Amino acid sequence: MSEAWLVVGLGNPGTRYARNRHNVGHMVLDVLAERTGSRFSNHKKARARVAEGRLGMMPGGAPGPRVILAEPSVLMNLSGGPVSGLVSYYGIDPTSRLLVIHDELDLPAHELRLKRGGGEGGHNGLRSISKSVSTKDYARLRVGIGRPPGRQDPSDFVLSDFPGRERADLGVTLEQAADAVEQVVTLGFDDAQRHLHAPR
Repeated sequence: MSEAWLVVGLGNPGTRYARNRHNVGHMVLDVLAERTGSRFSNHKKARARVAEGRLGMMPGGAPGPRVILAEPSVLMNLSGGPVSGLVSYYGIDPTSRLLVIHDELDLPAHELRLKRGGGEGGHNGLRSISKSVSTKDYARLRVGIGRPPGRQDPSDFVLSDFPGRERADLGVTLEQAADAVEQVVTLGFDDAQRHLHAPR
């Protein structure tokens, strides 16, 4: 199996959805691509845009591991097919080298949590991936977007853009999320989780 990490950011393709809450996974990948000095291009086998590079530094000072940053080029609910294709193409063990970044209704806006395995919490993108890679035991970075106000339909809420008051804080959240990914691939999931979840 490959020692590289496959880091998947969930979202919907196209400019129509680019700034939606549901696309926060794509936004984090954009920050990570800048850090690795890489650019996205269409993958030759899977329906995804990918960028490859090394991320961060290992504890001893060596360059960080190779990461494959991937945005499925399909609607989020169909993400499993491209992710499964990439797992196969790169020889990735999804239980140890797959990290999926996604929006999370059940966390307050801008809150970050790392999780390994468990349920999908009604997230159809995760459900598609779990089915396609035949396991739920992969790492996830949950990026809180909060619950819709009043009686707004959650489906409409996740497909709306961040409002001005939240957009002002979004840049910091994306950088913190990228930091968490960097710690997962350089320090390991458990240490990264302890650091992220430590009381502030």
